[in-house]
Amino acid sequence: MKFKYLIIAFSIIIVFILLTMVLLPLLIAKPDSAANLRYITLSVCVFMALALVCLGIFFLYNYRLFSLLEREDWPALAYYLEQKILIKGSYSTGKVRLLASSYMVISDYPSVLKLEGKAMLAKPAVVEKNALVFGAARVLNGNYKEAAAFFKTYLGKDEWVRWFYCFSLLLDGAFSQVEPEFSSMAVFSRDALITGLSAYFLFKNLAIHSLKPEGCRTAAETGRNRVVKKLKNAAGWKKEEEKNAAKIHIAIIIKYINEAGKWLFVT
Repeated sequence: MKFKYLIIAFSIIIVFILLTMVLLPLLIAKPDSAANLRYITLSVCVFMALALVCLGIFFLYNYRLFSLLEREDWPALAYYLEQKILIKGSYSTGKVRLLASSYMVISDYPSVLKLEGKAMLAKPAVVEKNALVFGAARVLNGNYKEAAAFFKTYLGKDEWVRWFYCFSLLLDGAFSQVEPEFSSMAVFSRDALITGLSAYFLFKNLAIHSLKPEGCRTAAETGRNRVVKKLKNAAGWKKEEEKNAAKIHIAIIIKYINEAGKWLFVT
């Protein structure tokens, strides 16, 4: 189990540091220096010992969660989190995100929306912080108008929210609304994936429907050049993709990220 090994490795490091702190004063020849060092290291030893205890408690408390994640047993994980969130009322941002993601993996989109409704009543800030997850569920379920309306509520909170708002409009066929937004992101976004994806859709989809196709293609080429300049090659794009791959909103558009990569770095 990877989580277990990570905890064990971290614990070994802490124990090693503790032993070093305890033994170092004994190895120093001068009594005065050893005494001074002992006082200095005492607080560090206490802190590290507390950290080790807290780490053990944290692992034991979350062992079931880590175990289910390691096995990728999504139905069981969803049930476990339902008990924590819906029954016990522990609406933390991380747990709600994980439960919503578990529902999405097993394609249970109605449960995602039910979770959203209950979280909105219990702790609205949790919905705002997980807007990408709840909006993405609408996209996967084919409710593009509803997805666009949902993302529009949270525009300005995150650039990916803005991108998914435009993506939802694109899927719904609202090309005239999407073009200026994707053009802006292709030219000005600091996120390489957002820049590349926006440029890709401008060139491949929106230029066909645009009243000013040349301007659309110009923005697309500007976005492409910015990504190529920043990431250098297809390996750089792949690295950027892998860095974000664990995020559920990235996972659902991985097909488009791969297609955009081929377009961006034509060989």
